[in-house]
Amino acid sequence: MIDSTNMTSSLNHTHHLFIPSVNHFFMLVYSLLFLQQASSSLMVYLKNLTAADFLLCLCLPLRITHYASSSAILHRVHCSIGATSLYLNMYTSILFMGYIAVNRYLKIIHPLGTHILQTVRTAHIVSTVTWVFLLAPTITYNIMFFKTHKPLTSQSGYCGPLFSTSFSVLHKTFQISCTIIFLLVFISLVFFYYSTSRRVLQAQQRQLASSGSEKLVKSRRNILVLVSIFCVCFVPYHLVRLPYAFLWKSSVGQLLYYLKEAATMVSVFNVCLDPLVYFFLCKTFRAHVRKASWRVNDPNKQTRRVRAATSQTNEL
Repeated sequence: MIDSTNMTSSLNHTHHLFIPSVNHFFMLVYSLLFLQQASSSLMVYLKNLTAADFLLCLCLPLRITHYASSSAILHRVHCSIGATSLYLNMYTSILFMGYIAVNRYLKIIHPLGTHILQTVRTAHIVSTVTWVFLLAPTITYNIMFFKTHKPLTSQSGYCGPLFSTSFSVLHKTFQISCTIIFLLVFISLVFFYYSTSRRVLQAQQRQLASSGSEKLVKSRRNILVLVSIFCVCFVPYHLVRLPYAFLWKSSVGQLLYYLKEAATMVSVFNVCLDPLVYFFLCKTFRAHVRKASWRVNDPNKQTRRVRAATSQTNEL
């Protein structure tokens, strides 16, 4: 006969373990919803891209500590929370760069109307679904790692020796899924740039000095900025990451490991390059940059403007 007291205590224990993690999950989702107040769909995507960059910066101290320490505990944290945090922010950035490209491309196709995918409401829904879509496997990955990981037997930078057989399958599936996301966004960006370039060429052949042609040129430039940053930051990483996931035990495993770490460093560099996206695509950001540059170049200019405005007010 089953002891009802033990069963109840076991269920209570499971309940107490489960509720905090679920609460944290919902807290993060609602926080993201709160931060998504914006006047246009483009601004929603840009704000989410900024949030991904900010979260990536918060993850860097853990990665730095891992390289500076030989602690087994830090190594396990790096291979679980540290790695998945990097993946979460990287693929969030990749997806939102794709959304921004779609938004700009639709503006070219429907210059006089608002497509359903360009509305603020749709942007909020897409952004929320994206975060949930990436957070769910990230949390599952970490739970499975801590439940199944092997004890650390050697001091190495590899995470593979900690993986159990079942977790290795999950890890490879995770890597393949991430690579598919990367390829879909990459192909989309190339298509958008190629299609926009064709439209620019057609418009220039019809009427070189038209205002519509100038807008198309700007749109092509904006998509080119997205494609360039995407290729510089994320293509090298994905050329190395998937082979390393399958061949880290082979004779070329060590070489692939160092290439992966170098490519990861390059991918993190997108935090420094994303402001170019904000500058070229966001008028408000450009205005703030120009205002700041004016203050740096002539700190007394703003003061003179205030004094002039004050004197005019006094005269009135």
